[in-house]
Amino acid sequence: MQYLTQHWSFDPFMIVAFVLVIWHEIGLARLARRSPPEQTRQRRLRSLWFYAGLGVLLLSVQSPIDYWANDYFFVHMIQHLLLMFAAPTLIVAGAPWQPLLDALPWHSGRGAKEVMTVGWTRPLRAAVGWLLRPWVSIVTFNVVMLFWHVPAVLDLAERNQIVRIWLMHASFILAGVLFWLQFIDSPPFQRKMKRTSQAIALIGTNVCMWVLAMAMGILTSVSWYPVYNHIPGVTLPPFADQQIGAGILWICGDFWAIPALIYVMRQLIAEDGGVGAAVDKILGRGSSRYQWASRGQINPVNTTNQASSSPERRP
Repeated sequence: MQYLTQHWSFDPFMIVAFVLVIWHEIGLARLARRSPPEQTRQRRLRSLWFYAGLGVLLLSVQSPIDYWANDYFFVHMIQHLLLMFAAPTLIVAGAPWQPLLDALPWHSGRGAKEVMTVGWTRPLRAAVGWLLRPWVSIVTFNVVMLFWHVPAVLDLAERNQIVRIWLMHASFILAGVLFWLQFIDSPPFQRKMKRTSQAIALIGTNVCMWVLAMAMGILTSVSWYPVYNHIPGVTLPPFADQQIGAGILWICGDFWAIPALIYVMRQLIAEDGGVGAAVDKILGRGSSRYQWASRGQINPVNTTNQASSSPERRP
């Protein structure tokens, strides 16, 4: 029980989370004054997801999880999964963007598009627009995940709290939010990634996690991270600790990837009318034929048999 009740700490993210909650509530109140009751109720329900995401974020950086992550690599891996998957998923589902924009004091009462067209926001809009490109978000997520597991980089983050909190943890959250914006409806952002691309992105990201997990747990026989060697009071061998962390990465990857992939496949099947058509669309098989058929250019029925069965034209 002492593992759960002791070693709670303070993290600067707590101040950020507190400011975001107050800021968000101000925006909700302003929106409620000019919105119908049903829309106000929907925003309130979404806000619960947003606050749950902030709660998971704080749990990962202030609870004993953060303390034991300094001693055990597998706890460190649990923390990474909370920061990259659990918290961003809830935050994106909460869609806090419009209330946060509406809470700006000098843009009260304006819509999201009006706020984001102000001159001084042009560089910010350009950067956000580039990061929100579907494949930029997917690649960024995977690069961030792999980069912070490079031994020298992770050791630096564990030895330097500034690097750990403001660079590693912040990049995990940002990359996670960008990633899940491609899959979860989060007004006013509109999903730009096609269902086929979503399925490919989910499979590719999960394969990336599998490769990393296998590299740390199966394809090596030594501990990668010197920072976890020779820690006083820790009896778990460093390599065994690393193997447990690799197993957590592998298993937890399936926990998020498989349900997300099932959801995307169900949506794709609903759009295309069948499993076979959906699989063909993902694999790119027969796409040209069906595309031309949908435009009325050709008939997907066997035209050879039709020609042979038609009566011969007489002179």
